[in-house]
Amino acid sequence: MDLLSDFLKLIVPAGLVLYGMYLTVKLLLEREADRHKFDVKNRYTDTVVPIRLQAYERMVLFLERISPNNLLLRLSGSSTTVLEFQQRLLQEIRDEYNHNLSQQVYMSQATWDQIQAAMNDVMILVNQASGDTRPDAPALELSKRIFERIIQKDKQPTSDALKAVKEEIQVMFM
Repeated sequence: MDLLSDFLKLIVPAGLVLYGMYLTVKLLLEREADRHKFDVKNRYTDTVVPIRLQAYERMVLFLERISPNNLLLRLSGSSTTVLEFQQRLLQEIRDEYNHNLSQQVYMSQATWDQIQAAMNDVMILVNQASGDTRPDAPALELSKRIFERIIQKDKQPTSDALKAVKEEIQVMFM
Protein backbone atom coordinates (compact mmCIF):
# COMPACT_ATOMS: atom_id res chain seq x y z
CA MET A 1 0.00 0.00 0.00
CA ASP A 2 2.88 2.36 0.79
CA LEU A 3 4.32 1.62 -2.61
CA LEU A 4 1.06 2.53 -4.31
CA SER A 5 0.75 5.70 -2.22
CA ASP A 6 4.33 6.72 -3.07
CA PHE A 7 3.72 5.93 -6.71
CA LEU A 8 0.60 8.16 -6.76
CA LYS A 9 2.52 10.92 -5.01
CA LEU A 10 4.95 10.91 -7.93
CA ILE A 11 2.52 10.29 -10.80
CA VAL A 12 -0.16 12.90 -9.94
CA PRO A 13 2.25 15.89 -9.72
CA ALA A 14 4.15 14.65 -12.79
CA GLY A 15 0.83 14.35 -14.67
CA LEU A 16 -0.18 17.86 -13.64
CA VAL A 17 3.20 19.22 -14.75
CA LEU A 18 2.90 17.41 -18.10
CA TYR A 19 -0.65 18.70 -18.58
CA GLY A 20 0.53 22.24 -17.77
CA MET A 21 3.37 21.89 -20.27
CA TYR A 22 0.93 20.58 -22.88
CA LEU A 23 -1.33 23.64 -22.42
CA THR A 24 1.63 26.01 -22.54
CA VAL A 25 3.05 24.47 -25.72
CA LYS A 26 -0.40 24.39 -27.33
CA LEU A 27 -0.92 28.09 -26.54
CA LEU A 28 2.52 28.98 -27.92
CA LEU A 29 1.86 27.03 -31.13
CA GLU A 30 -1.54 28.69 -31.59
CA ARG A 31 0.00 32.13 -31.13
CA GLU A 32 2.74 31.28 -33.59
CA ALA A 33 0.16 30.07 -36.13
CA ASP A 34 -1.86 33.27 -35.68
CA ARG A 35 1.27 35.38 -36.12
CA HIS A 36 2.17 33.41 -39.25
CA LYS A 37 -1.33 33.99 -40.69
CA PHE A 38 -0.99 37.69 -39.92
CA ASP A 39 2.41 37.81 -41.64
CA VAL A 40 1.04 36.01 -44.70
CA LYS A 41 -1.90 38.42 -44.85
CA ASN A 42 0.47 41.39 -44.63
CA ARG A 43 2.68 39.99 -47.38
CA TYR A 44 -0.43 39.43 -49.49
CA THR A 45 -1.51 43.00 -48.92
CA ASP A 46 1.95 44.34 -49.72
CA THR A 47 2.31 42.24 -52.87
CA VAL A 48 -1.06 41.48 -54.43
CA VAL A 49 -3.07 44.61 -53.65
CA PRO A 50 -0.82 46.93 -55.69
CA ILE A 51 -0.91 44.47 -58.60
CA ARG A 52 -4.69 44.26 -58.44
CA LEU A 53 -5.01 48.03 -58.31
CA GLN A 54 -2.69 48.30 -61.31
CA ALA A 55 -4.90 45.81 -63.17
CA TYR A 56 -7.95 47.96 -62.52
CA GLU A 57 -6.03 51.03 -63.68
CA ARG A 58 -5.05 49.23 -66.87
CA MET A 59 -8.65 48.24 -67.53
CA VAL A 60 -9.82 51.83 -67.06
CA LEU A 61 -7.13 52.88 -69.52
CA PHE A 62 -8.25 50.13 -71.92
CA LEU A 63 -11.86 51.30 -71.75
CA GLU A 64 -10.82 54.90 -72.28
CA ARG A 65 -8.63 53.95 -75.23
CA ILE A 66 -11.42 52.02 -76.98
CA SER A 67 -14.10 54.60 -76.26
CA PRO A 68 -15.21 55.85 -79.67
CA ASN A 69 -14.34 59.48 -78.94
CA ASN A 70 -10.74 58.68 -78.06
CA LEU A 71 -10.38 55.89 -80.62
CA LEU A 72 -11.55 58.04 -83.52
CA LEU A 73 -9.41 60.99 -82.53
CA ARG A 74 -6.32 58.84 -82.09
CA LEU A 75 -6.71 57.00 -85.40
CA SER A 76 -8.15 59.73 -87.61
CA GLY A 77 -6.11 60.21 -90.71
CA SER A 78 -4.68 56.69 -90.57
CA SER A 79 -6.97 55.44 -93.36
CA THR A 80 -8.49 56.84 -96.51
CA THR A 81 -11.65 54.75 -97.01
CA VAL A 82 -14.42 53.56 -94.71
CA LEU A 83 -13.41 49.93 -95.19
CA GLU A 84 -9.77 50.62 -94.29
CA PHE A 85 -10.77 52.73 -91.31
CA GLN A 86 -13.22 50.11 -90.07
CA GLN A 87 -10.53 47.43 -90.25
CA ARG A 88 -8.03 49.72 -88.52
CA LEU A 89 -10.49 50.52 -85.70
CA LEU A 90 -11.38 46.88 -85.14
CA GLN A 91 -7.73 45.84 -85.20
CA GLU A 92 -6.84 48.54 -82.68
CA ILE A 93 -9.63 47.35 -80.34
CA ARG A 94 -8.51 43.73 -80.63
CA ASP A 95 -4.87 44.67 -80.03
CA GLU A 96 -5.76 46.68 -76.93
CA TYR A 97 -7.90 43.81 -75.63
CA ASN A 98 -5.22 41.20 -76.24
CA HIS A 99 -2.65 43.40 -74.54
CA ASN A 100 -4.79 43.53 -71.38
CA LEU A 101 -6.31 40.06 -71.43
CA SER A 102 -4.34 38.79 -68.45
CA GLN A 103 -5.84 41.45 -66.17
CA GLN A 104 -9.02 39.42 -65.83
CA VAL A 105 -7.44 37.25 -63.13
CA TYR A 106 -7.39 40.23 -60.76
CA MET A 107 -11.07 41.22 -60.98
CA SER A 108 -14.47 39.71 -60.51
CA GLN A 109 -16.14 37.81 -63.33
CA ALA A 110 -19.03 40.29 -63.40
CA THR A 111 -16.69 43.23 -63.95
CA TRP A 112 -14.71 41.35 -66.59
CA ASP A 113 -17.98 40.50 -68.36
CA GLN A 114 -18.88 44.21 -68.35
CA ILE A 115 -15.52 45.05 -69.90
CA GLN A 116 -15.96 42.45 -72.61
CA ALA A 117 -19.50 43.67 -73.28
CA ALA A 118 -18.19 47.22 -73.67
CA MET A 119 -15.55 46.07 -76.13
CA ASN A 120 -18.16 44.12 -78.10
CA ASP A 121 -20.51 47.13 -78.08
CA VAL A 122 -17.79 49.35 -79.53
CA MET A 123 -17.03 46.78 -82.23
CA ILE A 124 -20.74 46.44 -83.05
CA LEU A 125 -21.04 50.23 -83.19
CA VAL A 126 -18.15 50.43 -85.65
CA ASN A 127 -19.55 47.62 -87.79
CA GLN A 128 -23.09 49.04 -87.82
CA ALA A 129 -21.86 52.52 -88.67
CA SER A 130 -19.72 51.15 -91.48
CA GLY A 131 -22.77 49.31 -92.80
CA ASP A 132 -24.48 52.70 -93.18
CA THR A 133 -21.77 53.93 -95.57
CA ARG A 134 -20.19 52.81 -98.79
CA PRO A 135 -16.90 50.92 -98.28
CA ASP A 136 -15.08 53.27 -100.70
CA ALA A 137 -16.40 56.46 -99.05
CA PRO A 138 -13.94 58.72 -97.21
CA ALA A 139 -13.00 57.54 -93.72
CA LEU A 140 -14.48 60.71 -92.24
CA GLU A 141 -17.93 59.38 -93.14
CA LEU A 142 -17.45 56.45 -90.77
CA SER A 143 -16.48 58.79 -87.95
CA LYS A 144 -19.61 60.87 -88.58
CA ARG A 145 -21.83 57.79 -88.53
CA ILE A 146 -20.27 56.52 -85.31
CA PHE A 147 -20.79 59.88 -83.60
CA GLU A 148 -24.38 60.00 -84.88
CA ARG A 149 -25.12 56.59 -83.36
CA ILE A 150 -23.57 57.62 -80.02
CA ILE A 151 -25.70 60.78 -80.01
CA GLN A 152 -28.83 58.73 -80.80
CA LYS A 153 -28.16 56.40 -77.87
CA ASP A 154 -27.04 59.33 -75.68
CA LYS A 155 -24.51 57.03 -74.03
CA GLN A 156 -20.93 55.92 -74.56
CA PRO A 157 -20.67 52.13 -75.04
CA THR A 158 -17.89 51.97 -72.44
CA SER A 159 -19.64 53.95 -69.69
CA ASP A 160 -21.29 50.99 -67.90
CA ALA A 161 -18.04 49.04 -67.80
CA LEU A 162 -16.13 52.05 -66.48
CA LYS A 163 -18.73 52.47 -63.78
CA ALA A 164 -18.46 48.76 -62.85
CA VAL A 165 -14.67 48.93 -62.60
CA LYS A 166 -14.79 52.05 -60.44
CA GLU A 167 -17.41 50.53 -58.16
CA GLU A 168 -15.37 47.37 -57.71
CA ILE A 169 -12.30 49.44 -56.85
CA GLN A 170 -14.35 51.34 -54.28
CA VAL A 171 -15.61 48.12 -52.71
CA MET A 172 -12.23 46.41 -52.63
CA PHE A 173 -9.83 49.20 -51.71
CA MET A 174 -11.71 51.92 -49.88
